Amino acid sequence: MLYVKPQMKKLDMYVPGESVGGVKLSSNENPFGASAKVNDVLANFTNFARYPDAQATILREKIAEFLAVDTKQLIFGAGVDDVIQLISRSVLAPGDNVVQATPTFPLYEQHAIIEGADVISVPLQNGVHDLDKMIAVINDRTKIIWLCNPNNPTGTYVNEMSLRKFLDSVPNDILVIVDEAYVEYVVAEDFPNTVELIGLYPNVVVLRTFSKVYGLASFRIGYGVGSEKFIQDLEVGRLPFNTGAIAQEVAAVAISDRDFVARSVAENIAGLAQYEEFFNKFDIRYYPSQTNFILIPCALELGMEIGAKLLEAGYIVRVLACGVRITIGSRADNDGVIACLQENLELLK
Repeated sequence: MLYVKPQMKKLDMYVPGESVGGVKLSSNENPFGASAKVNDVLANFTNFARYPDAQATILREKIAEFLAVDTKQLIFGAGVDDVIQLISRSVLAPGDNVVQATPTFPLYEQHAIIEGADVISVPLQNGVHDLDKMIAVINDRTKIIWLCNPNNPTGTYVNEMSLRKFLDSVPNDILVIVDEAYVEYVVAEDFPNTVELIGLYPNVVVLRTFSKVYGLASFRIGYGVGSEKFIQDLEVGRLPFNTGAIAQEVAAVAISDRDFVARSVAENIAGLAQYEEFFNKFDIRYYPSQTNFILIPCALELGMEIGAKLLEAGYIVRVLACGVRITIGSRADNDGVIACLQENLELLK
């Protein structure tokens, strides 16, 4: 019999949000697409026979300027998922452990287990990372702490004061990875500028993506930011052509179109307000969100009923063990979902 690691047999494949059967509001994509400048890149790209730039030089320089970091502090991947895998593969060994919140993005745990590491999961407190308890469970085998900020699937966030206090308490030989996939949607004034904190805390790595507000999910491109030494060590394990040439080019123009980002964020703020007004009016529990989705916390069985009602109405949402996660869509999409929820209020009480 062909061999795979025994821990692989304990895991299930990651199952993405459904995409067939209605308006897709299950994967937190930008309902307004991408910058129009992306179309110009696609219309004029002809260099199909050449390998992409392994260093993503143009994109690297644009992001370095945008974030005010050195180009050698950046590492790129085929989406943040690729960077998560690379870090896990590079850092973890059997007997190590990682600390994370629960619920959170599942691939932190998935890749730790594949590498033979243990996972210490600390339940969220009112939907937010319980940083005190996360500190308390650290031991001499802890190699990585994962912070999803804002958190997926709750949309909640750790503020700057809390994060700084936390980082002050973490031993500097433990990697703290802050996944900021939704950072562009954040409007909270006390949200940390985590990239700036890297200078004070060299054990911090920040992850970001072009899949959300930039609307480039199909191109699969994301990146990490950290101390130069750590990032250069990681580069040894990165596949040389792990980001495509077209993905690099569209990301480089997307990050420059601040007007598109601003419009997307404004639409998202308005969409969140639609849901919050409805939930508050009918006293429906939800987590205040700093992302482009909102979660109705409930048991899985009830979530499946709510998801089924929405699917009958033509809307695909994400049903999770912790609740129903709804991507903020267009105003019309939001109105449609809310109308369906209002028709089924008995499920939400």
